[in-house]
Amino acid sequence: MKTDPFVLYGTNVFSERVMKERLSENVFAAVKRAMDFGESLDPETADIVAAAIKDWAIGKGATHYCHWFQPMTEVTAEKHNAFITPDSGGRAIADFGGKQLIRGESDASSFPSGGLRATFEARGYTVWDVSSPIFVRENGDMISLYIPCAF
Repeated sequence: MKTDPFVLYGTNVFSERVMKERLSENVFAAVKRAMDFGESLDPETADIVAAAIKDWAIGKGATHYCHWFQPMTEVTAEKHNAFITPDSGGRAIADFGGKQLIRGESDASSFPSGGLRATFEARGYTVWDVSSPIFVRENGDMISLYIPCAF
């Protein structure tokens, strides 16, 4: 049986509607100001937003998150990290905070440079583009949270 595309549309997007359901009024207002006017999120607010996004994504089956960006190679790139981190007792915990949401470190050493650059000298950071919606993407058995970023 086919699923109605109008029912499915947008279900894997951390949309404003989802934000309103999962964030307090004050936190949602801060995110809206960041989206609309480019204001920065303070670290405490970023942690709250990250926790809501993590819980939403894990609820959809995501085990990884990635900073999704477009370097000057005419293709997209993504750096995947797991939500799961071992704690001191060897148990798995879900770890994703404001720092991981807002900024990532790409594996810039794999990008073509056109020169003789040592791979350890490669630097590249990604920053969450709050104006683009975060989404969950299924790729076979892998389900990842995609964070659109500037590189």
